[in-house]
Amino acid sequence: MLHGIYKNKLLLSALLLSSLPAMANVVNGNFEQWTGNTPQAWTVIDSGINVSANSAVVSTSLQAAAISVNTGTQSNTDFLQQVAVEMGETYEFSVDVYHTEGHLKARLFIDGYQGYSNPALTNQWQTITYSYTADSSKTIDVGLRFYDTSGFDGSELVYVDNFLPNNDSGGGSPSCADNSLTFNLTTDNYGEETSWQITHNQVGIVASGSGYAANTQYTEQLCVADGEYTFTINDSYGDGICCSFGSGSYALNNEATLLASGSSFQASESTAFSLGATQPTPTPTGYYVTTQGLTGYTLKTELYNIINNHNAQGYSAIWSFYDASARDKYFENDNSILDMYSEKPNGVDSYTYTAVSDQCGTYNSEADCYNREHSFPKSWFGGTIEPMNSDVHHIYATDGYVNSKRSNFPFGEVASATFTSTNGSQLGSASSAINYTGTVFEPIDEFKGDFARAYFYMATRYQNVIGSWQNNTTASNAVLNGSSNQVFENWVLAMLLKWHNNDPVSQMELDRNQAAFEFQGNRNPYIDHPEFVEMIW
Repeated sequence: MLHGIYKNKLLLSALLLSSLPAMANVVNGNFEQWTGNTPQAWTVIDSGINVSANSAVVSTSLQAAAISVNTGTQSNTDFLQQVAVEMGETYEFSVDVYHTEGHLKARLFIDGYQGYSNPALTNQWQTITYSYTADSSKTIDVGLRFYDTSGFDGSELVYVDNFLPNNDSGGGSPSCADNSLTFNLTTDNYGEETSWQITHNQVGIVASGSGYAANTQYTEQLCVADGEYTFTINDSYGDGICCSFGSGSYALNNEATLLASGSSFQASESTAFSLGATQPTPTPTGYYVTTQGLTGYTLKTELYNIINNHNAQGYSAIWSFYDASARDKYFENDNSILDMYSEKPNGVDSYTYTAVSDQCGTYNSEADCYNREHSFPKSWFGGTIEPMNSDVHHIYATDGYVNSKRSNFPFGEVASATFTSTNGSQLGSASSAINYTGTVFEPIDEFKGDFARAYFYMATRYQNVIGSWQNNTTASNAVLNGSSNQVFENWVLAMLLKWHNNDPVSQMELDRNQAAFEFQGNRNPYIDHPEFVEMIW
């Protein structure tokens, strides 16, 4: 995707990177940004070429790419990057090429092989152009391939510059016709551990950054098209950027609107946001109008009045809900079933499930099939009792084997694991930090907020009966305090509040909440209004 955004190590550095699906922006098209002998955002496929920065022969700006072609047996596109395009849009690609001997030619590659340079035009710049119309929204390969011609002596130098369209001409910051974003980052003592990316839900990564200095402030200007996005920040050591080793923080803004912010997380933190005309389906007008001015448990009771008496569809209907509304459109975007016990947000999943055909069934090990996980275990509310047993707001598609390992143990934070799933979800003894001793199941950080908001939903939707569930099992007794207001034991409430705050509402949750509303007629208010959590608890 569009990787390798240049990082100026000076305080408050600024760079305009236009990562536009609508503009098919070629990153570093003027070859001004280098890491050693590697031009950022570009990839060399074959060993038969070497690339270096050149300032003696340039077409535009200060530098060009000097490409030494050393073999006549290239097997693939030699020099490329991936660029996002939108269906139906037409893009005018071009690149300037400078031949020194005239015994090889460059071929433009724009989602396939296109026009050649003229090798007879030596010691002068020439431009290869191609008009490309996208047949779908996707990422395409853009670059050059080199071919030897008669007289090639085994080595020839070609200069390349001004790959268009791009917004890095070095002549100042171009205007942004779409959505102008500002990303502010303050690193901690270990800036090199921090990286981030912005992912478009259809075309993939459109911006990313890494390689930061310690205790330094960075400001970057980005320009992105309308669409649905996820911002993810990573810490390779797993302790966030605050507050163990410094006081780091980050914020992503669209003009006056804060899209994502934070500082204290573990390995990663993701926030979904929408820009332009693709805003998610809004909450029905007036749905929460009667909550105005309310706080505390009075607010919780009014939310109960709003969301109770939903239209239970039955336990078997959940399969259809998963088929329609539990697909991965957020990470790999491969339309597989999104399983929060196996999904790897920052890597390749160990396995995937095809909707319907891979539903359980029986299982013997992880990756056999997916089933219906009551994140709030059904034994806690007495078994297969409706409407709790089929309420999709707390029932997720998950690997059957991991689901069985979780059993009805409380969610918690693990000190010593006895089982770890392929994505890092753990079962084991509770960490002393959560003030509970016993066996707990810990999902990965990416989904902790999702589960916390599902629990706040259960505490609200069933507040008329949940006070009587405490003694149904040992685990429910550990989690529930027997009340209908606070509902949870103090250790559980403290942990859920932390998970809720550390993992903000994602686009996946927004979409699932709308799908659940269409499926059974009620919403999770803590997804629509995350602030309700602090207003009540």
